[in-house]
Amino acid sequence: MVSQEQRRRQLAREKYLRQQQRRTDARRKARIRNSVIASVLGVVVVLSVSVYLTKPFEDDGKKENAGAEVTPSASPSKAPDPCEKPAAGKVKPETWKKEPAMTIDESAKYTMKLDTTCGEIDIALKASAAPHTVNSFNFLAGKGYFDHSKCHRLTNQGIYVLQCGDPQGTGMGGPGYTIPDENLKDKSLKGGVYPAGTVAMANQYNAQTKQGRNSGGSQFFLVYQDSQLSPDYTPFGTVSEAGMKVLKKIAAAGAQAPDPQTGNTAPNATVVINKATVAKS
Repeated sequence: MVSQEQRRRQLAREKYLRQQQRRTDARRKARIRNSVIASVLGVVVVLSVSVYLTKPFEDDGKKENAGAEVTPSASPSKAPDPCEKPAAGKVKPETWKKEPAMTIDESAKYTMKLDTTCGEIDIALKASAAPHTVNSFNFLAGKGYFDHSKCHRLTNQGIYVLQCGDPQGTGMGGPGYTIPDENLKDKSLKGGVYPAGTVAMANQYNAQTKQGRNSGGSQFFLVYQDSQLSPDYTPFGTVSEAGMKVLKKIAAAGAQAPDPQTGNTAPNATVVINKATVAKS
């Protein structure tokens, strides 16, 4: 039979165990509560750091887009295309077996106008210095060869040019014939630099192997910023001041990543030559 003293001790022990259990439960709840608080504080810290890092960019956006509402959650997007939609029509895939007969007056002045989706680009041609090149462009423009063709390449590292003149839009096309290199000692080409505003022929010349001379066809490039280039590309024209503004607009829109098949970095702007004309002045 349990004595009174044993019963008292048993009750005291049970009370002690209950107290210990309550303390254990309290410590466990405290750990859980502290863990939650720490997690919340961690999120707050991360958010604070995120706000700090993105704030300058939001401020820049507000300065550049005065009056526009800034939405922090909006994902970044490509700058809007600064050019219009191309005119209706398709390129002509026509080619010729030989260089056209000389028909221009080498002593006269000629101007080429590129009516593009981004604006008009007027080019003063150097007929006396590059007669074969100017004669070829006069012929091709008269045939509508450049009409509705895309300018397929924009470079913005090392050299700064917009390349056009391939109806295929790949950088591989041409008129079927080649023309000789001309005017490679033009006075404007100083110190291995093609100055901004220069219009020159693209070709297949390889300076290392010295192969590919006289391989120009229909592709040409317009220099929108002074570019370090060896004098191996026929300079045959100069872009007007108004035309340079159009080039700058195209360049400001940037270039796409290199095409995996052609390696071309196409302009972000939709640059299409709606109509090309050469006129004697």
